[in-house]
Amino acid sequence: MQISAMLRRAAQINPNGVATIFQDRQQSWSQMLDRVARLAGALQALGMKPGDRVALLSLNSDRFIEYFFAVVWGGGAMMPMNIRWAAPECAYALSDAGAEILIVDEAFKGIALDVKSQVAGLKTLIYCGDGDTPEAMLNYEEILAAAEGVEDAGRGGDDLAGIFYTGGTTGFPKGVMLSHTNFYVGGISNAHELNMKDGEIYLHAAPMFHIADLIWFSAITFMAGTHVVIPMFTPDGTLAAIESHRPRQTLLVPVMLQMVLQSDKLASTDISSLRQIAYGASPVTEAVLIDAFEKFPNVSFIQAFGQTELSPVATFLPTDYHVLDGPKAGKLRAAGRPTRVCEIRVVDENCVELPRGEVGQIAVKGPITMLGYWNKPEATAETIRNGWVLTGDAGYMDADGFVFLMDRVKDMIVSGGENVYSAEVENAIGQHPAVATSAVIGIPSDQWGESVHAIVILHPGAEVTAEALQAHCHTLIAGYKCPRSIEFRTQPFPLSGANKVLKTELRKPFWEGQSRQIS
Repeated sequence: MQISAMLRRAAQINPNGVATIFQDRQQSWSQMLDRVARLAGALQALGMKPGDRVALLSLNSDRFIEYFFAVVWGGGAMMPMNIRWAAPECAYALSDAGAEILIVDEAFKGIALDVKSQVAGLKTLIYCGDGDTPEAMLNYEEILAAAEGVEDAGRGGDDLAGIFYTGGTTGFPKGVMLSHTNFYVGGISNAHELNMKDGEIYLHAAPMFHIADLIWFSAITFMAGTHVVIPMFTPDGTLAAIESHRPRQTLLVPVMLQMVLQSDKLASTDISSLRQIAYGASPVTEAVLIDAFEKFPNVSFIQAFGQTELSPVATFLPTDYHVLDGPKAGKLRAAGRPTRVCEIRVVDENCVELPRGEVGQIAVKGPITMLGYWNKPEATAETIRNGWVLTGDAGYMDADGFVFLMDRVKDMIVSGGENVYSAEVENAIGQHPAVATSAVIGIPSDQWGESVHAIVILHPGAEVTAEALQAHCHTLIAGYKCPRSIEFRTQPFPLSGANKVLKTELRKPFWEGQSRQIS
């Protein structure tokens, strides 16, 4: 199983089909195959050896996709970097991975020069933007044009394909090692589960450095389809791309979906080409989904659940379960069933499988599971037990095999000896019509150990009191789960590079001076 085989097949069966569209550039699959082979040759000429890590710090672009294929074609291992990181975080990851080559675009050429001074092993900077190339960097198009195409290095199977650093929401990020098999199997699985057709047109709106979008590189390429790329997500930019390029599918994590739904451009945009929206990466409330059903009446929705360690999808909730009534109703809050390429168990602290309906940690096994954490054998041993990856997510499986997520294990609130899962509280809060979004955290309490605290952002012009919102929650969930305190904010929540709410940042003011972050 080789990542490069996907590209060869696409160029073979659809040589003149459009492979990528980015701003005013587009290329066919045969053109892309040629550029990938030459970029691989250029990287080898710069010293890339089998297994060497080549990093990329860039907004979304067509060159991001070329990088994905060229690095592994030439025998290396890709290392896309989080675009939200500061220079010290970038330097840590580059040093940890031992990367000697870094490719950057216009947005990150400044930070790259700063990072290079901090990382002794970083030898080469390549500029892949469209502005003026800094003196200390090579130009992407120039080295590609000067290079000869090389034969595929032939790496595949369990060979390292890339290192993907987790978001780093707690402590230093860990480098997840993924193989060629992970991407090959994950791509086939996604293409099937997402009902993709030959020649599928897909919009990359989510950040490409994140594995949630990156796996679509494989899926779309398997279908010899078209990658439509926008530099970064904005609600209006996403809608404009849908109208201009007419994709059938896209991925929007919940915060992105909610922003699109709230855009004043939605009603006037031609979204008739869109047939499916996938979502995942963080919990979504029923209220947001119902709003999406109403505003995208001709679009099917499908939920994906997983993590980087699972390359990345473990479950899908199919489109036919996104209903409010009928025989398939009642599964809307489920993360879905296991994909056809993995097994799932819900286990206790001793990794013993729990009965259906009991909450425990979700464990996953199959050819999608990571090789381990780079340079972290102890963390690898803690996470992979007898071939099962412990996800760190709490949830349960019902009698029909559907997985329901409750929370991240580390985000669980223990109040008065009772476990409270913040996602459940957020879902209850989100059903109030005045609420745009919320984040629920545990804060110190002398009486309860931890107290449930909600931070709420209201819809523009909407009003509700804390007391009224608490009363609303009491009608939906048990009293001990309801927020004991509520604060209202108008500024957006801090987000990770993958657009997940950084609850660690929200907790900090409440836990300052505490020796532990839980009670």
